[in-house]
Amino acid sequence: MAEISQNAPARLPDRASVEAVLAALPDGADEAALAAALTKKFPGFSFSATSIDDVYWRDVRSVLTPDGRRVAELRPWMTEALARHDGDAKAVWMELRGSELQVSEWHGNSAFAFAPTGPGAADYVQISLGCEIEWRAGPIVDPTSPPWSEDELRDPAWIKHGDMTDEKVLAGPLYRLLGRAGSCVVHVRSFLARCARIGHDKREARRPEMERRVWVGSDGTQTPFLELQPNWFDYVPREVRFFQDWEESSARVERVYDHWALDIKDYEHRGEREIGFITRPLRHPAEQLSVSGSSVHILMDRIEAIDREIGLPFGWFFLMTHGHWVEPEVGDTIARGLREARVRLPDQTTKAVSSR
Repeated sequence: MAEISQNAPARLPDRASVEAVLAALPDGADEAALAAALTKKFPGFSFSATSIDDVYWRDVRSVLTPDGRRVAELRPWMTEALARHDGDAKAVWMELRGSELQVSEWHGNSAFAFAPTGPGAADYVQISLGCEIEWRAGPIVDPTSPPWSEDELRDPAWIKHGDMTDEKVLAGPLYRLLGRAGSCVVHVRSFLARCARIGHDKREARRPEMERRVWVGSDGTQTPFLELQPNWFDYVPREVRFFQDWEESSARVERVYDHWALDIKDYEHRGEREIGFITRPLRHPAEQLSVSGSSVHILMDRIEAIDREIGLPFGWFFLMTHGHWVEPEVGDTIARGLREARVRLPDQTTKAVSSR
């Protein structure tokens, strides 16, 4: 798998350039305006943009004067206030509960922008974003209840998110890049190459251990683990398998990013590289599909209904292998029906299901 697709434009988008595009967008710009701005900035790319229902709240808050002027960020400002009172949280609360100072908070929803770089399923760029608004959340402390600790002043849990209304909005909606540098602007085929390489390296690092490992039978017979699992070093990461299954199935007539966004992670934790993604379907069925005693023929009717509902051939399979909308037992039942020649699937989808 090549690091960069031969079909990719010469210059892929970079974080700094994308941030410049976002900074130039006016408050309230919609997805169409975002896509148009990115397309204009990066010649050779044709961007689309979408959002998913993935609400979040940022822990970055500001101290506001009654007229809405920002004084400072809440955490460092409150830390200084606590220092003036020798860390006495109740004394700080007594001083602030009668003030007119207020606090603002940022509310966001996940959004994504995509642009193809070639004909393959993984030949595209994904940009992970948040569409955020800042709102006036209320007084700087809860005037009716003293805090239990300093942390409660720095991170006010008393804020009621359900109180957010249009008249309380101070800024936005505006777009902001989400995630670390290696995960917010990603060429997907290059990312899959990293997944495969890092996964291979991790397994190779365990080769001495796996060569020593043995399976002890009930009669005391010892069998080398690698004799029982000769393909252990040929493991394909689930991220790579997702795109392989896509290209080998009837789903290949569709672009992945028209149906799925990728929640990408690429970072180091305690000296270990963590890399991968969680799929986020842009559309999913209204109800979860389970076996519930249904025959394989009824399940075939139901998976066809799911495909129509989400507008994707073979979509039920990816909702099963990379989500919870279709229970794994559904796939097991259909795979058994295929092996017994009781049902049929299009030739290009049979391999993926039968390999379960």
